[in-house]
Parts: sequence; C-alpha cells; structure tokens
Amino acid sequence: MSDVAIIGAGAFGAALAVTLGREAPVTLWGRRAQQGLDLPAGVTFTTNISHVTAGTVLLAVPTQALSAVLKDHAARLDGRALVACCKGVDLATGLGPTALIARACPAATAAILTGPSFAADIAQGLPTALTLACADDAAGEALQRQLSTSVLRLYRSTDVIGAELGGALKNVVAIAAGVVIGAGLGQSARAALMTRGYAEMQRLSLALGARPETLAGLSGLGDLVLTCTSDQSRNFRYGAALGAGRPFDSHVTVEGKATAKAVVALAARHGLDMPVAAMVDALIDGHVTLAQAIQALLTRPLKQE
Repeated sequence: MSDVAIIGAGAFGAALAVTLGREAPVTLWGRRAQQGLDLPAGVTFTTNISHVTAGTVLLAVPTQALSAVLKDHAARLDGRALVACCKGVDLATGLGPTALIARACPAATAAILTGPSFAADIAQGLPTALTLACADDAAGEALQRQLSTSVLRLYRSTDVIGAELGGALKNVVAIAAGVVIGAGLGQSARAALMTRGYAEMQRLSLALGARPETLAGLSGLGDLVLTCTSDQSRNFRYGAALGAGRPFDSHVTVEGKATAKAVVALAARHGLDMPVAAMVDALIDGHVTLAQAIQALLTRPLKQE
C-alpha cells in the first residue's frame, strides 16, 4: 500500500488512517486541527488541502456532505482514484456516492468501500472485512491490493449499485430495528423487521440494476446484521431513542434519516412498495405517531412470503 490520502477526519476517516497508517504512509485531511486524535507515525494530519497529493483518495465524509466536498475540490481531485467511504443516497439528487463522484470528477476512477464495520473496531486493529466496489475491475483489483492490510480484508466487486444500496438501505432498516427495541417490542419482532427490511433492500436494489448476490454479501446482509443488532450503530441508537421517546444528540450523524426520505422518493418513482422505509420516514418527520407506525405495519394484508 502506498500513496493514499483520506479526506474527512471524523471517526471512520481517522480509523482508516490508523489502520492503513500502521503499514504505509497516509495523509489525513480535516477542516480543523483534531484534539486528542492519536495517530500512528505513518499518518500525516493536515488542514491544507494542497497537501492531499496522493493518487488514491478515500472520501470519508457523510453522504449528504459529499457533493459539496467534491464541488469544492473537483479541480484538485479529478483524474485520481476516488473511493467513497460513506453509506447513503444523496437527498438532493437521488444519486449514490460513485455517481456523485463521476458527475463532479468525470476523469476520476470512482469506487466505494463499504460493509459491516465500526470505526472503533478498525482503529483497534480488529479483523474487518469490507466490499471494495468499482465498475472497472482492473482498477478495482489495484485498489484492493493497495488498501488491504493484515487485518483489513477487502472483497472486490464490480456491482457498484448493489454495494452502494446495500450500505445505504441497511441504515434505514437499522433505524426501524432500533425503534422496535426502544419500544419494547422484543427480539422476535426485531428479527421479523430485519427480514422484511432485507426484502425491501432487495426489492429496490434489484429494480435499480443490482445483482442479488451483492445484497447477500458483506455490503448487504452482513452490514444489515451488524447495524441492526449493536448499540455501536448510530442508526440503531437513534431508532431506539425514537422508539423509547427519548431525545437524541442532534450533533451525531445519522445517515439513515436522509436516506429514508430519498428511498421513499426512489420507490415511488419505480412503483415499489417499501412499507418499512415509508414508516421510518413518516415517523422521523412526525407525520405518524409510534403507535400509528406499528399499527400500520401489523395490519398490512396477509400474503405469501
């Protein structure tokens, strides 16, 4: 691994810098100096974007901020390998991260790094497996070799749409799973919710051109299981607070909130029924109460699985 930079010094960007920086030099860019950020000797932190000269740049910023970052730095970033490290659908355009990259930087090689992972696990050097998706398989193979480490195992895919949507949609289901637990509905209800949520993930993803095996892999089912069952998941914690009627820290990024709204719009455009996503969006916006959302899901017509 060599010649890598990371834009975004939040929890995930910093964690990637830590694990990659243990084996090769890495440049980490953030908007402001980080207090208490414990980085290995191989990582150079900078607030000067001109210091980001690497041929491979990981974009570790929230999906809803990605378009602005690309617009601000398009001239500098175009022509490089740009790897999105975020999960979501852009609310303004309905596009995924690699499409945003292609629109802003048409000469760049666009890829996405996604899958079941918590920043804390990666930073601690715990074994983690992720999906690296790139439409150009040769470029994807080069990135796979460059970004894999002794504890970070990357599986390659050319199904960018499936990898993106798996990572994005599972956040919406994780919010719903949190609501179930926060409302005291039990583990069995969570399992049912996850199963039906996974069916919705497949429904939309396949309609948009994804391959079913991608959704059954790390970036789909694997990520869904992790984020629906752990308090480390911000989306799950947000849903649990929603279900219990507790306040939630507004400074914490919850990608699934905007993704739910974008997904509802995409589903309507394609004539798809996605009741879990619709209820999450309506509940977040306050259009329905928790009792109404639960009742609406429980009273849906009986049908074959």
